[in-house]
Amino acid sequence: MRQDCKYFESRTYGNGETVRKCDLDLAPEAPWRCPADCARYEPRLADVDWSHGTLITPPTPEEPPGLDERADEIAALLDEAEDVVNAVGPQVLAEVRAEQERAGRGRRLGRVFRRRR
Repeated sequence: MRQDCKYFESRTYGNGETVRKCDLDLAPEAPWRCPADCARYEPRLADVDWSHGTLITPPTPEEPPGLDERADEIAALLDEAEDVVNAVGPQVLAEVRAEQERAGRGRRLGRVFRRRR
């Protein structure tokens, strides 16, 4: 992927996994490559002439074999995986909010009934 693009984003997690993506979701072959003729490519300007320390994005992983021949199949599979994650999102959000609400009620009651010293 074009790491010098304004819309490139990367995040490395504690277990060493790194996510590379296009913020505009215009790279169907992410994390390996952007479209060669991407109309929205803009060079990143904010970090020009910066000295980067150890927090540099790890190198892009090797492309899977057959990426050129099966690009449409791979893009479709990645889209399906994204749809699965997006379908679960509202349920997970509802569970988190319910948990926060339960935890918040307990704190309010604790303030009302706290012991005075």
